[in-house]
Amino acid sequence: MTNDTAAQTRLALVTGATGYVGSNLVTELLDSGWRVRTLSRSRGKALSMPWADKIVAEGKQAGAGEVEVYEGDATDRQDLGAALADATAAWYLIHSMGEGDDFRKEEREMAQRFAAVAEEQEIGRIVFLGGLHPSDEELSEHLGSRVEVGEIFLDSKVPTAALQAGVVLGQGSISFQMLRHLSERLPGAIGPDWIRHEITPISVRDVVFYLASAAELPADVNRTFDIGGPDTLEYATMMKEYAKVEGLLPRLVFSAPVTTPELAARWIALVTPIKTGLAEPLIGSLLHNTVVKERDLEEMVGTPEGGNQSFAEAVAEANKGVDTRRWMKTLGVVGGAVTACGVIGSVLGKPDSRHYRSLKLPNWQPPAIAFPIVWTALYADIAVINSLVLADHIEEDTANSKAAARKHAAALGVNLALNAGWSGVFFRSKRKRLAAAWAGALAASSADLVRRAWKSAPERGALLAPYAAWTGFATVLSAEIARLNRKR
Repeated sequence: MTNDTAAQTRLALVTGATGYVGSNLVTELLDSGWRVRTLSRSRGKALSMPWADKIVAEGKQAGAGEVEVYEGDATDRQDLGAALADATAAWYLIHSMGEGDDFRKEEREMAQRFAAVAEEQEIGRIVFLGGLHPSDEELSEHLGSRVEVGEIFLDSKVPTAALQAGVVLGQGSISFQMLRHLSERLPGAIGPDWIRHEITPISVRDVVFYLASAAELPADVNRTFDIGGPDTLEYATMMKEYAKVEGLLPRLVFSAPVTTPELAARWIALVTPIKTGLAEPLIGSLLHNTVVKERDLEEMVGTPEGGNQSFAEAVAEANKGVDTRRWMKTLGVVGGAVTACGVIGSVLGKPDSRHYRSLKLPNWQPPAIAFPIVWTALYADIAVINSLVLADHIEEDTANSKAAARKHAAALGVNLALNAGWSGVFFRSKRKRLAAAWAGALAASSADLVRRAWKSAPERGALLAPYAAWTGFATVLSAEIARLNRKR
């Protein structure tokens, strides 16, 4: 059999093919001449992948450099059997980011089912991607689950290459997105102890190279392999180096043993587009030193052309076409609008005006000096939270997200207009019922902004809530002043 014929008969089964690493792996395998079959719950999602033009019609077998999509469920034994039929090698890239007591059990059962069916179908090799981890520490739930899944495959009758990687550097990698947004949006940080843990990151280009190359290992090879780039860095150093690569101002990062993983996850959900449920497992992996301890796979299959990418090279590659200053631009525009609102409001609202001093005021009204102090703090809150929401919408860069950004910007504009105008009505107008109605409109608009922020991330909604509460207080105050002065 010639090499060309052998390449045409090789069939790769890729699970998790619509995920970030899986999608890149499919491209790598296609470029290497494999026939590829994906096990996907949705054919429609597969058709949105970069290799969609290589997908053959339903019911047709893929040739070399083509993809056939088997629409099925990895938890269903019958679907697994059909998907694995005639495959030369199988890549297991499924990983639940769920929570609770059952997710680890579900992960084990899925892996056991996959391994059993792979044995029945006499698959030549399983390639699995897990995480780098220390061998002498109690691991987080998610990292521990990854280790268990790898052990299930290694204990099966199918030769397995269980690759172990740290932070994957690439535009679609969640761990890279967390690093990127923390580095871009924070001028400095006081983080928990884990930001001083060492990590060997790896570029997505190198990950898919080693995943694809692992299929070429001899049949008697059944073991784990560490994979990683040439640099081992503390997470804090990664943030600083990221800023340096992108030409941002130097970042100051300090560690302090005061933040729990749960609080850190909420902080990340506040500052970045990553939700708390996704941030928690990422932090779980960072609670340990995740460094490469051996490079045996490199010796057996070689390295990508030019060698493994450095951290700086991987960041530059990942950010091609990305505006890494989008956050600062958004904050500048929103901050300018909020500042203008504050200036206009302060000009219009002079609590020492003759008219205001002649009014009957409730004895529970705060002193006049309290208003500028409170509003200054609230304006900063409005600027930062709304900038985060808008930046995330713009970052997503889809038709729906662009529409959401326009709607949010319009809602913010209405709120700032009501805010600036209320000061003049409250302090200068003799029509106190108008002031009360105006304050009510402002409070309703503020509550809508809180709702929008909460939808973006509950942590953002919670931090913006004091603004809505204060405008609600202003409504009550305005109504009470109108009542006390209704005969005037």
